[in-house]
Amino acid sequence: MTIKTTELQRQVELNGAENTAKHLADALLQGDLKPDDFSLRGLAESLVPGGLEQVEQANSPITHSIPFVNTMGALLTQVIKGAYSQRVFAASQLVRTIPTRLDGEKVCTLELSTDNNLIVATGSTYRAATIHAGWVETPGTAKHGLLIPVTKEAVFFDQTHQVLAAAAQVGELLALNKERRILDMILGITNTFKLDGIFWDTYSAASSHPFKNLLTGNELLGWENIEAAENLFSNMPYTSNPLLVEPNTVLLMPPKRYTAYQLFKDLPVDYKVISSDLGYQRLKTQNGITNPEKMWFIGNFRKAFAYMENWPITVTCAVGGEADLMQDVALRFKASERGVPAVIDPRCVIKCTA
Repeated sequence: MTIKTTELQRQVELNGAENTAKHLADALLQGDLKPDDFSLRGLAESLVPGGLEQVEQANSPITHSIPFVNTMGALLTQVIKGAYSQRVFAASQLVRTIPTRLDGEKVCTLELSTDNNLIVATGSTYRAATIHAGWVETPGTAKHGLLIPVTKEAVFFDQTHQVLAAAAQVGELLALNKERRILDMILGITNTFKLDGIFWDTYSAASSHPFKNLLTGNELLGWENIEAAENLFSNMPYTSNPLLVEPNTVLLMPPKRYTAYQLFKDLPVDYKVISSDLGYQRLKTQNGITNPEKMWFIGNFRKAFAYMENWPITVTCAVGGEADLMQDVALRFKASERGVPAVIDPRCVIKCTA
């Protein structure tokens, strides 16, 4: 139920506008209040000095009320972040997020080399391990964002649900954009893997490639196909040391989801099975890809891929300015995030095709 304006006004009289706004924001964050509990006009009449008279005036001073702006910011942030973090965006949850302050960086890969004889006799000198340093270069980050204008009319006519719907759509669009970029990386549609200064395809079975993580003719039909994919992990290091990876996730296309659920349910290893409708649509639009419904991936995606993030989804507010004068835009909220998908160690995921 929407909070009554009279109740808000009473709280402002007792505690002041700033304290009331803080209480509302905290209640939103803790889940005690929901975005649908609010009324734009009710908030403006309660938190803007002058209340109803100011909202009704043609030259509204709404933009000068910090408590109103802060409450609106908390309200839209809750809606945008809720839409942005929906479980339907599975690929975004598959990869790990690495905070970074750089616009692209070098991630060191270290290898300790020595012989297999590690016995140290009493009084003898320890053998020295030689450290070979390599690096993976991640792509430059990019900023993605959208604006949400809140007009005087939206406040005057109390278009609360329209504003909240627009905020939710912004969150979904930003999340969908991120999901698509991450999927393109995981599926091998985009290839940005750069090892020691050289670009390589994310997946390959070529003898000239540093590793083999592409298995053709391996449609997911039975446990034999799973075993064939798992066996690649022990035979494809691009260093002298064996690859230590415990595969725990399978990504496949919707036409194969029920086959996979049954197959992996009967295995002694606990796999997480994920089906991506968006990934399937992306594959079907790519030239040169045949039988996209039979493509599947297995491995440890968090070791293989990352999202290099300068900042997470963030909501900021701008007030006044030319938009207020020319378009009666009382408030403008900006939602943005900055980052880029990156291939860190593609040996940790096997791509299988029919």
